[in-house]
Amino acid sequence: MTGDTPVRARLSELLRPDLQGQTAYGAPQLPVAVALNTNESSYSVPEEVVAAIIARVAQVAPDLNRYPDREFVDLRTALAAYLQIATGVELSPAQLWAGNGSNEVLSHIVAAFGGPGRVALGFTPAYSMHPIISRGVGTGWVDGLRNATGAGYDVDAELAVQQVGQHEPDIVFLCSPNNPTGTAVGLDVVEAVYDALPRGIVVVDEAYAEFARPGTRSALTLLPGRERLVVTRTMSKAFAFAGVRLGYLAADPELTELLRLVRLPYHLSSVTQAVAEAALEHAGTMLAMVEAIKAMRDELSTATAQLGLKPVPSDANFVLVGGFADAAGAWQVLLDRGVLVRDVGIPHHLRITAGTPEETQTVLRVLSQSIEDGSIALQKETS
Repeated sequence: MTGDTPVRARLSELLRPDLQGQTAYGAPQLPVAVALNTNESSYSVPEEVVAAIIARVAQVAPDLNRYPDREFVDLRTALAAYLQIATGVELSPAQLWAGNGSNEVLSHIVAAFGGPGRVALGFTPAYSMHPIISRGVGTGWVDGLRNATGAGYDVDAELAVQQVGQHEPDIVFLCSPNNPTGTAVGLDVVEAVYDALPRGIVVVDEAYAEFARPGTRSALTLLPGRERLVVTRTMSKAFAFAGVRLGYLAADPELTELLRLVRLPYHLSSVTQAVAEAALEHAGTMLAMVEAIKAMRDELSTATAQLGLKPVPSDANFVLVGGFADAAGAWQVLLDRGVLVRDVGIPHHLRITAGTPEETQTVLRVLSQSIEDGSIALQKETS
């Protein structure tokens, strides 16, 4: 994006007042040897799935002169089948909704249930797009506290309920596993927040759910009898499908019906639907790399702790690593040495995506060398 210019200054004056001065979402896309900053999968789509995708696209290509299936029935059916296998929760296709990435699905929720005069609440630090999407349609945003002490990143159920009562939001976002901390939210918290919000929508963002450690239950299990609960997911992470842009949600059929009021016509192309269906038919193959990624996540946690850093226990495909004296400076040192990670704005912390074994060893080697030669300083302990 260009810098300030007279033209931009004049146009900015025409911008909605609530958007003036805001910063657009953006993660650096830089040509480096090891890019571990956007939580993409480092593993390419398997060849057999590539072949299936090509074959499926070839089937729909002759009919691209026609609009796609507006209701994407086959895709919703495939998503419901996948979730039942993955979580044990039986869902009907009518409970599924999809969009071009989970961000579009989230935008549908906010457009339908938010807007001017309404409020959304999230417990920060969390996914930075939640407030951006909310503000984009004129929804007020409240940064909620995860806990009273500020120590750790777990969401305290009692404090969450207090904040819901104080702000009376129309939408509450819970991110589990949470980005950027990697921490999961207990289902007791989800239940408590839902019960405390008798007239609002509760959204549980489960973009990283496939990477959760054993015993971490999905909020999908809470859907029966809770018509205001929404669980969002994506194929970008565990399915190694970030370039496809396919996100989805599960909710009460009556809620998904209401989302049709705000979606753009034919919002999912025939090609997107075909590609996603082909991947879901090969879900086992697509998800085969998840365990390898989880192993590298755990290796990052163990090894960074041995270096004197402070990794946050993670249920995602990344690790939030604390203990840097100067996180921004450490980020630059790593970049200068060919490793791109993410500075998420939390003091003394950097977020590192779990990549291949080779990428993991590279980032750990560069970190070790940089700490040893003094290029990266560790945060001093406070008494």
